[in-house]
Amino acid sequence: MKLSLTIAGAALLVAAQPAFAQDATDPPREITVTGSVALVSDYRFRGVSQSDENIAVQGGLTVSHSSGLYAGTWASNLAGWGTFGGSNTELDLYAGFKKPIGGGAIDVGLTWYMYPGGSDKTDFAEPYVKLSGTIGPLSLLAGVAYAPKQEALGNWSFTGANAQDVLAGGDYDRAGAKDDNLYLWGDASAGVPNTPLTLKGHIGYSDGNPGLGPNGTSVAPTGKYWDWLLGADMAIKGTPLTVGVAYADTDIGKAESAYLLPNFSSAKGKSIADAQVVFSVSAAF
Repeated sequence: MKLSLTIAGAALLVAAQPAFAQDATDPPREITVTGSVALVSDYRFRGVSQSDENIAVQGGLTVSHSSGLYAGTWASNLAGWGTFGGSNTELDLYAGFKKPIGGGAIDVGLTWYMYPGGSDKTDFAEPYVKLSGTIGPLSLLAGVAYAPKQEALGNWSFTGANAQDVLAGGDYDRAGAKDDNLYLWGDASAGVPNTPLTLKGHIGYSDGNPGLGPNGTSVAPTGKYWDWLLGADMAIKGTPLTVGVAYADTDIGKAESAYLLPNFSSAKGKSIADAQVVFSVSAAF
């Protein structure tokens, strides 16, 4: 699960832009197709690992029209907390409209999160609004995503123990429940002069159900929490490659998430919301 893109995915699109820059003499294109692929050491969605703190392969494709309309898809493999059966894959479909405003842009759209071959009760839709602009050397983005009440976001299991009972044939605490989810975030990035480095930062706030959904997971597992990220990307000169490193963390403590166990831990028993250094290699096309 992700916002339209994870912070790593957003960095990929930023890196992709030079690869599609047009010559000043070329006429504007009506349709533009951009894409990226990446290998990451851990897929973090709003600070929580979706790949059991293991490697994930990700990729996306976006088709944009000169009017500002766009549509695309993005996918990643999953494991552990993010396992939904079937191919253990997240497939996001998104569409929206981006319009220049002032010195920046406004972007309004919707993401549909789905898990091919898995439980259809875990699919959900999330509209979003993003504002972007620049202040001096800083590129800034602020966003809000609000998913209305849906079964995938419902508090079906009050504890991880009940989620495990369900796997053994038991009943949910609150089967069929529907809840909503709010996510607020801000991103900032800046290039380091005379270097191929870009520094980046992210902070987000989640407000959703404090339990577990119909597949033992939740978009906002402890109800309300903060997540943040600090990192850097380096473009490899003469190639479409970008390498990155980032420190990701949340304010979810062991005591706060204890009721989610055993679901909220990796195969090694570590909390999947603890601090983690994430490495990435990406290519734009």
